[in-house]
Amino acid sequence: MSVSESSSASSRSSLVFAYYVTGHGFGHATRVVEVVRHLISSGHQVHVVSAAPEFVFTMEVHSPNLFIRKVLLDSGSVQADALTVDRRASLEKYCEIAVEPRDSILDTEVEWLKSIKANLVVSDVVPIACRAAADAGIRSVCVTNFSWDFIYAEYVMAAGHHHRSIVWQIAEDYSHCEFLIRLPGYCPMPAFHDVIDIPLVVRPLHKSRQEVRKELGVPDNVKLLIFNFGGQPTGWTLKEEYLPAGWLCLVCGASAKQDLPPNFIALPKDVYTPDVIAASDCMLGKIGYGTVSEALAYKLRFIFVRRDYFNEEPFLRKMLEYYQGGVEMIRRDLLAGCWAPYLERAVTLKPCYDGGIDGGEVAAKILKDTAMGKKRSKLNLSGARRLRDAIILGFQLQRAPGRDLSVPEWYQVAGNEAGIHSVDQTQKSSKFVEGFEILHGDHLGLSDTIGFLDSLATLAKIGGHHQEREHLAAAALFNWEEDIVVARAPGRLDVMGGIADYSGSLVLLMPTREACHAAVQRNHPSKQKLWKHAEARHHLRDTPILEIVSFGSELSNRGPTFDMDLSDFMEEDGKPISYEKSCHYFSRDPSQKWAAYVAGTILVLMREMGVRFEDSISILVSSTVPEGKGVSSSASVEVATMSAVAAAHGLEISPRDVALLCQKVENYVVGAPCGVMDQMASACGEANKLLAMICQPAEILGLVEIPSHIRFWGIDSGIRHSVGGSDYGSVRIGAFIGKTMIKSFASSFTKSNSEEAEEESSELIESDASLDYLCNLSPHRFQALYASKLPQSITGEEFIEKYNDHGDSVTTIDRKGTYDIMAPTRHPIYENFRVQAFKALLTATPSEEQVIGLGELMYQCHDSYSACGIGSDGTDRLVKLVQNMENLKSSKTGNGTLYGAKITGGGSGGTVCVIGKSSLRSSEQILQIQRKYKEATGFMPYVFEGSSPGAGKFGYLKIRKNSAPTSST
Repeated sequence: MSVSESSSASSRSSLVFAYYVTGHGFGHATRVVEVVRHLISSGHQVHVVSAAPEFVFTMEVHSPNLFIRKVLLDSGSVQADALTVDRRASLEKYCEIAVEPRDSILDTEVEWLKSIKANLVVSDVVPIACRAAADAGIRSVCVTNFSWDFIYAEYVMAAGHHHRSIVWQIAEDYSHCEFLIRLPGYCPMPAFHDVIDIPLVVRPLHKSRQEVRKELGVPDNVKLLIFNFGGQPTGWTLKEEYLPAGWLCLVCGASAKQDLPPNFIALPKDVYTPDVIAASDCMLGKIGYGTVSEALAYKLRFIFVRRDYFNEEPFLRKMLEYYQGGVEMIRRDLLAGCWAPYLERAVTLKPCYDGGIDGGEVAAKILKDTAMGKKRSKLNLSGARRLRDAIILGFQLQRAPGRDLSVPEWYQVAGNEAGIHSVDQTQKSSKFVEGFEILHGDHLGLSDTIGFLDSLATLAKIGGHHQEREHLAAAALFNWEEDIVVARAPGRLDVMGGIADYSGSLVLLMPTREACHAAVQRNHPSKQKLWKHAEARHHLRDTPILEIVSFGSELSNRGPTFDMDLSDFMEEDGKPISYEKSCHYFSRDPSQKWAAYVAGTILVLMREMGVRFEDSISILVSSTVPEGKGVSSSASVEVATMSAVAAAHGLEISPRDVALLCQKVENYVVGAPCGVMDQMASACGEANKLLAMICQPAEILGLVEIPSHIRFWGIDSGIRHSVGGSDYGSVRIGAFIGKTMIKSFASSFTKSNSEEAEEESSELIESDASLDYLCNLSPHRFQALYASKLPQSITGEEFIEKYNDHGDSVTTIDRKGTYDIMAPTRHPIYENFRVQAFKALLTATPSEEQVIGLGELMYQCHDSYSACGIGSDGTDRLVKLVQNMENLKSSKTGNGTLYGAKITGGGSGGTVCVIGKSSLRSSEQILQIQRKYKEATGFMPYVFEGSSPGAGKFGYLKIRKNSAPTSST
């Protein structure tokens, strides 16, 4: 319906709105149209600032009170294709458009806003518009379901920490906004001071279902699918056989050159999508606010394919599924045309959204009141001075235990513990748990293991009757009358050693209480239960299939299931495929790349041990080790899976060898350049002891008892960590470059007749020239002979030209990159010395000096991480809070109980390890630190405390379903 200017409005009541629209897709522009329509119908002027095509606005609003100003002030997400975001390119594009010309943009916008005499600036959701409004002395309001600080925060992990200032600047711009008008399906947005929630903003219908179908010539007995992947050109080939009989597909955005089959119809580019949506039976597309809101409003079943690296999606997806309107399609089924199972599932849904759809009208009323001077009482939930700490890097961090944010009530925690019941940790061992007999092994009274077994029993009972998709898939995964093997592997707290592991350092590691469980069953291919979408793809039932379910998929925005033919791991000549091919195989669909950690164990067993898998394999993975916290969630998944798969196939592999095999999974199948310490701790650790290991490559020295008066905690900073991120990889490359240079310097010593060379022992010089691990070089020799010769940094081009190779098979030097050398080289050499001193001090006579010394070594380690460029604001803040607690006046009178803290693992966020006395006072101080951190950042840190046995100590369980229930004792 078009809008005409309201002639009855007096000039006195006419207001002027400047409405900024983000350059990200058409979805924002179409919802803005609905708000603008209501503003103009009330007699007000609206100046729209947008790079979207003018027809998007003028097609619906015909009025001299609508002014279009074509300007691009932000770039949104740069998409490599319809489903994939290029994270690095997105940040670089935003820099180019909004950061580099920032001063001139602000000058231009301030002048323009004053020239049109704007009463209110509205932003959906252009950051700099809020700052320009503040500089012009005009109030501003944002209308959105997400903000760019939240979306870009995850991209920083891929692009490097030097891009963090972009996120901080965006958040600070938003902080100048007076309040946020928040749309349903929203993300956490900590930068805004105050919030008003409104209903869905939905475009109204112009025609009835019958009218649209009549115009298209589609009879009522034909089912309509609308193919809608937004403004991104797909370039996909569509084939007649993709659709079952009785279906027609309406294609949005088809190019004029695209040759469509007879059961596919190209829609005009200016088609009014809401009418077509209401006339269709299903939609196939990607999730965005516009598609989800209109699908919900008009009760259209939505078959969606995940987009990669766009954090708006999980919140909209959960809303869609809550109202029973969504079915997820795996990307490869979209591209292969395996659509029928999803269409069959979709038509059984009964969408039930019954909320308001007048958000456009409600928003317009709020904006008019604000423009006329109505004030709101501020909640002051956050402020510009806090913003650097309020930004939580990555989607998963918003879901950390203790997170105190206004998240929609429908956004429930996604059964990460698979419905684990609270069980007394001291429960005695038993050969029976509810629903299962334990044929082999012992649950050791571990409450999480008993809970996992209880959850399996629940799955065996519920069959297909469960709301959560991952539980539905898991219930259909196993033949419940057959044996199932269960293994358990904990995460690890890096007490000392950290990133020095890849340089051969001594490390000290403690297994966490949190752990991963893997349940594995093998079946003859003819007896393997297949999900419907998998059955449609795997036509030959005599070939082995791998099916995986991952509980807690919503926590990390990944697909909950994965399936493949095990023959995909084989070349035509019968040999296993290369690791390079496997890495590419799992990288094709980032929403399912997680499966590499699980399925990769099978390929590694094939390649390293010659194992051939002739049976189909079903794997259920459930982990309570939080991801992205620097506590080895990936290692726990790999070790639990490898242990369970090995046990199910009768393979006897030592815990140490399990760890080494799992490192290959992460290095070569996943493609993350980690050392081996994480897998060793998970496989070989023991509860309440530190695993002492020299990483050359994995020599276990033994277990170090933690003195009874000392305790370790982990405190999560809320900043997501990843060893696959650019910062960790750059530091690792810097260390290997440093080692290569030191070897070269030593070789030149042996060939020279210099005075310096004569003073040194020829044996030591020769040893340095063949240095296999940096940590075999003592700090004093490094300082005396080599430190002055190393450059602070070097470009990849310079290094390769002179040295050719850096000797690290799991990282690749970027010729165009620049690498710090001095700090990454110095760190492992000195860290190894610190860890040796730490280990010796642990066994010393208990004293105040002992714990002070241990704490000081941890502080030194933390500072060294920062020098390498892999610290973070959050972890620095936590360490400072520990230092402040230690230095309180009460501490100096004998009441202080915390002595040191350090960043852990790969750095760049994650968890801080804290040392203190084992006392109630220490626990109280840890709680105080949690509260102070929350006051400063809005994030309540999760605390890791306690320990549990490694996978080797746990062994494995073989369980079989009971015909009659038996109570656990």
